[in-house]
Amino acid sequence: MPLPGTMMRKPLVIAIAFASLGVIVSAHADISNEALEARLAALENRVAAAEQRAAAAEQRAKRARATLKALEDTGLEQRLADVEAHAEGDLGLSLDAYARSGLLLDSHGKSAPGGPFLTPAGSTGGAVGRLGNEPDTYVETTLNYKQRFDNGARSHYRMMLADSVTTSNDWTAEESNLNVRQAYVQFSELPSFTGAFEDAKIWAGKRFDRDNFDIHWLDSDIIFLAGTGAGVYDIRLNDDWTSNVSLYGRSFSDFPIVSRENPDLTGSTDNLVFTLNNHIGDWQWMVNGLSANDNDRRDTGNDASAADTGFHTMLAYHGNSFFGLGEGSFKAAALHGQGLGAEVKSLGADGDLLDEARTSRLAVYGTTYVAPDWRLAPAMLAQHSTDRYARGDSYDWVTLNARLANELTDNFEMQYEASYQWMDLDPKGYQGNNAVDGDYAKLTVAPTFKPQVGGFWQRPEIRLFASWSDWDEALNGFTNGDALGDDSFTGSEWTFGTQMEVWF
Repeated sequence: MPLPGTMMRKPLVIAIAFASLGVIVSAHADISNEALEARLAALENRVAAAEQRAAAAEQRAKRARATLKALEDTGLEQRLADVEAHAEGDLGLSLDAYARSGLLLDSHGKSAPGGPFLTPAGSTGGAVGRLGNEPDTYVETTLNYKQRFDNGARSHYRMMLADSVTTSNDWTAEESNLNVRQAYVQFSELPSFTGAFEDAKIWAGKRFDRDNFDIHWLDSDIIFLAGTGAGVYDIRLNDDWTSNVSLYGRSFSDFPIVSRENPDLTGSTDNLVFTLNNHIGDWQWMVNGLSANDNDRRDTGNDASAADTGFHTMLAYHGNSFFGLGEGSFKAAALHGQGLGAEVKSLGADGDLLDEARTSRLAVYGTTYVAPDWRLAPAMLAQHSTDRYARGDSYDWVTLNARLANELTDNFEMQYEASYQWMDLDPKGYQGNNAVDGDYAKLTVAPTFKPQVGGFWQRPEIRLFASWSDWDEALNGFTNGDALGDDSFTGSEWTFGTQMEVWF
């Protein structure tokens, strides 16, 4: 049996234990609340800090937007674009140039006759190869000034100076033909132009037509339109069809007119050329009307009447391969003209054409690499013309030409050129010229130095050359005014020389 004291102590111990447990629980509760409050306070501080950072970021964003707006207001981006455009020649003042110059000597060390149009067929545009066959110094220097306005519109002013001499002297003022060949202004990207005219360019002044093109190896244009006037380029009729409309004026020199009362009476006229030039994909179709008031009063020296109107058309294809056979390019054109349009290459340049004159011409050339270091450029030019300057006359000729080049090092290549021309000309006594029928041939070898070879259009270059040419003796009798038949230049001729050519 437990002792009475023991029984009394047990409830007391239990009470003390429960009291202690309550203190412990209360203490833990106090500790948990403190920790929770601390964590909440820390979280509130982090939220406040985040809000401050967000507010600071917003302020920085506002300042950035304000800075960008200020930059836009000051046109800094536009000024930067303008600086880049000036550096690339798209704005501001720039210079273009073409030049050739060299010596052409015969086997006796004297200046030799030459030029791409030295044969009798040359009188109506029958060119032969130009490599090793040019005795002249010819230069073109073109100044351009391009502007862009605040509304996005652009203007382009161009002025070209040109000169040509055949002397090899350093001072040639007495023989100079210095001339301003172009002086015009062109506007483009005009914001008020919409619809078909949105991309149109308008121009006025004295210029070469933008869409002229040539056979470089013959130094002969396929089509050359130039003069003083105005026009609109790039009227867009649909996605693949653009059209150019222009009016060019050309002045004929004074000419004698038919007058029984006053045989010494002279007249003058302007030849107006209205052109519609269409580009449809790779095709080009050009239609031209010509008018020269009073030109029919010109004294032609026979009973025929000079033309005072004319028609001309050209259909051309600009290929992006070598006749579909491989990489390269080619161009082909068929031209036909009547009356004043019978000068099918240089439109409006010949006032002596008869009203009955008819001319048709075919031009083809191409460029390609036939091997990694060998490039080839063949060309063909042919023409048939009747009733040109006298009734019943005829001028028929065909030129075949090929230039071959072998790129031997980074700075040296060998160039070769072969030309053949057949002609059958019957001028019916016009300007005292005689009927002839015969062939002309030329072969040229030209060691050529360049800063860098590669491609058909890589210039500048310095050439040495030797050329051999021969022709039928009958061609010497066409006229006393051309090169063939002069003194010792009668056939089987060797010429030598050097030439530079540059363009940029």
